[in-house]
Order: sequence, then C-alpha cells, then structure tokens
Amino acid sequence: MSLARLASFVHKWLALLVGIQIVFWVVSGLFFTIFPIQQIRSENLIRPSQAQTLDTATLASLASLRGDQNALPTKLTIERRPIGQVVVAEFADASPILFDTTTLQRLSPLSAEQANAVARAHVTLTSAPTGATLVTEETAEYRGALPAWRVQFPDGGLSVYVAQNTGAVTARRSDLWRLYDTLWALHIMDWQNHEDFNHPLIIIVTTITLLSVIAGIVLIPYRIRFRARPKSLQSP
Repeated sequence: MSLARLASFVHKWLALLVGIQIVFWVVSGLFFTIFPIQQIRSENLIRPSQAQTLDTATLASLASLRGDQNALPTKLTIERRPIGQVVVAEFADASPILFDTTTLQRLSPLSAEQANAVARAHVTLTSAPTGATLVTEETAEYRGALPAWRVQFPDGGLSVYVAQNTGAVTARRSDLWRLYDTLWALHIMDWQNHEDFNHPLIIIVTTITLLSVIAGIVLIPYRIRFRARPKSLQSP
C-alpha cells in the first residue's frame, strides 16, 4: 500500500471515529473565548463591599462562646454582615459558629430568611429571591461548604449559595455558568464530575485525533495539484 493510500485510510477512518468529539472541542473552545470568565462566575453582579472598623471591646470571654471553658476557638473573625455585626468562631472539633458581637447570642445555623438577606446584599440585582433551598450534599453544581442555602433569583437563573454555619457566600451559579459547565464536561470528556482532564479516555481520543491530523498533513502534497501554465500564456 502506497503512503498516500495509507495516509488517506488512516485520516478518513480516524476522523470519523473522533469527529463528534472534535466538534465538541471546537464549539466549547469558541464558547470559552467569547464569554469572559468573570461573567461566567457572575463576578460582574457582586456588590462592592466596604471595610469597616469594628469595636471588639464588647466581646466577652472567648471560652463563653460555646459555654465550655476547655473549648477555646482556634480562630476568630469579626465582620460586618447583612445580618449584623458578627464574630465567626472556628473550633478544632466543630463547624464554624456565628455569634452576635454585642450579645454573643448564637446566630447560626442561619434561617432561610437570613440567607435571603445575605444573598440580596451580595449582588446588585434589584429583584427579590424567589426561594431558598437547603443543600446538604455535594452536587455537580455545588461542592462548597455544607450545609448551605441555595437562594434563587429570577434573573438569568442565578443561584447564590450561602453557608448555613458561617453566613458566607460560597458560590454563584447562573444559567450561563451551567452551560459553561456542560461544555467543559464535553471538552474534557468527564461527564460525571466535570473535573478530571487526565483520564485515559481523553488521552486515547487526543492521540487518535493527532494521528488523523498527521495523516492529513501527509496527504497535502498528494491532494494539491498545481496546473502547468498553458504555452500560449508563457512568456517568450
């Protein structure tokens, strides 16, 4: 079999084998270049926050935060939140807990109404949330801190995730993000977790695609024919 016939055979059948995946790569790659990652992450909707000086003089004994003299917090963060001035207390043996800085009254776990307030203050949208759902398990859409409230807005299918224990916004998911995530899963061929791009399947398909491209390059000299100029047009 001549080199041209061998290259033609390899190019044709390997291209047919991986053709659909090549289309996915091109379409998803084009999508990735059109939409900025900041828009995908809804960073353009985040309301600017202003740092504030907080008074810590009213904090009582640190040990009293859990009512256990032997359970001191490993870390304290004092912040201004939409639900008020809070202290985030982190313990070695438990999830973080929110307390009011003045009364040291425990605020977490946050209610749906409190999560709505946090989400509304986080984004610049003028519309009110349409609902809040408590998420207790990881999903393809969300793998952040659990449990968390999924606060839904009507604009662009935006969902704002608020950690129930800390009141922090841990993720934003919109319809555009979901489309991006679907295309990313097709791009890296990880249709379940949408994360692994080092698995054997994509390596095999990429290798087959490379062989098809190389075969196509080998065919170029055999496919391009240059016609000789007619004698009547040649210079004397």
